Amino acid sequence: MSELPEKQIKRLRSLLTEAETNLAAAKELLTSTLGDGEAITAPRSTVVESPDGKVIEGVFDGQIMIGPDGKNYPVPANYASKSKLVEGDILKLTIAEDGKFLYKQIGPVERRTVIGTLVNHDDQYSVEINGKDYKILYASVTYFKLHVGDQVTIIVPADNPDATWAAVEASL
Repeated sequence: MSELPEKQIKRLRSLLTEAETNLAAAKELLTSTLGDGEAITAPRSTVVESPDGKVIEGVFDGQIMIGPDGKNYPVPANYASKSKLVEGDILKLTIAEDGKFLYKQIGPVERRTVIGTLVNHDDQYSVEINGKDYKILYASVTYFKLHVGDQVTIIVPADNPDATWAAVEASL
C-alpha cells in the first residue's frame, strides 16, 4: 500500500470534518422537526489537533457552543451578536497554543427574519412575536441602543419552532 501525500491526507481530513458537520446539522434538523426531545449534540469525533492548536466543532445554543463531549464553550457575546449567530449554527473553535479561543461559523442553519417588540422579563431581554418570546443577547441590546417597546427585526432558525434564542438584525 502506497503512502498518501500530505496534501491528500489534509484534504481527506477536511472532507471528513465537513461530512461530520453536515451529519450533525441533519441530526439537529431531524430532532427539531420530529420533536423527539433528544438533546442537541455536536458532531462526534471532531476534536482534532492541528498546527494551529486544538480544533473543536460544536453547536451554538444561543449563548454558548456545546462541544461533541457535551462540554460548554463560552462564545463572546459581542462575536455572537455581530456575527448574527442563530441557535443551531455549527461553529469551529480553535484553541491556540497560547490558550486563545478563535471561533468561526462553519454551518449556518436556514434562517427566517421576523419583526417583534422588545420586552424585558426578570432582567432578560427578548423579542415578543405573537405571544412567543425569543431571548436576545444583551450585547445586541446595547449595540443597537434598543429600548423596551422598540420594534426589532430578528433572525430565527427557519426549521426549529422550539428555538428560544434569536439574533438581532436591526432596530426599526
